[in-house]
Amino acid sequence: QVQLVESGGGLVQAGGSLRLSCAASGRTFSRYDMAWFRQAPGKEREFVSAITWSAGNTYYADSVKGRFTISRDSDKNTVFLQMNSLKPEDTAVYYCAATTNFYSSYRPYNALRYDYWGQGTQVTVSS
Repeated sequence: QVQLVESGGGLVQAGGSLRLSCAASGRTFSRYDMAWFRQAPGKEREFVSAITWSAGNTYYADSVKGRFTISRDSDKNTVFLQMNSLKPEDTAVYYCAATTNFYSSYRPYNALRYDYWGQGTQVTVSS
């Protein structure tokens, strides 16, 4: 079983930056597609960003494009999310997710694509 552990969340002022990390533990496969989702209180979980195992393709929600950057270190089974120019509406619990099912018909922005999920890390952006 693969376990994903997020870190790097915290409290930041609007316009500031945070870097989130997600590290895999336990028995893992290196060829993951990985993604970040977030969920604010009372709202549905929403897609933030995704990256393929080869790092050849990245995807971003329109709300974060140009501000957030996803990257990965496949050798260490780790994915990062650099968040710049943060806004209060970015406040949420951020979850990392992974899948080894490259044949899934679900798009990278669809949560149903992913088999493994982290416990989440809180990001709070003050105005």
